[in-house]
Amino acid sequence: QEQLVEGGGGLVQPGGSLRLSCAASGFSLDYYGIGWFRQAPGKEREGVSYKSRSGANTYYVGSVKGRFTISRDNAKNTVYLQMNSLKPEDTAVYYCAARRSYGRSWLDAKAYDYWGQGTQVTVSS
Repeated sequence: QEQLVEGGGGLVQPGGSLRLSCAASGFSLDYYGIGWFRQAPGKEREGVSYKSRSGANTYYVGSVKGRFTISRDNAKNTVYLQMNSLKPEDTAVYYCAARRSYGRSWLDAKAYDYWGQGTQVTVSS
C-alpha cells in the first residue's frame, strides 16, 4: 500500500528549529516531485516548499525563504523540511505530498497523487 508518513513535528519556542521528515512506503520517491504544505486553524492549505524529482528545481513560498530548506534522500526514500528561525505564524499542521505529473503548478494541491496524514507544528513561548 502506497503511503507517506510525516514525523518530526512538535512544540518549539520562537526562534527554534525543527526538522520534519516524510517517508514513503509502497512506492519510490525517485519518480515523484515532493511538496510540503501547511494548514493553520481557520486558514486554507498553502504550499510551503517543493523539490522536483531530479532535485534540479526547488521552490519556497516567500514567507519561509531563507528559513526553511527542503531536501531529499532517495536512498532512504525520504524527504525533509528543515525549519529554522521559527515564528508563531508558522504554527500549522504540515503535510507532505507526492506528484508524478507536472502539468500543474506545485502550489496546486490537486496536482498531487499521495498525501501524508500531517504533523502538528506549534511555535509558542
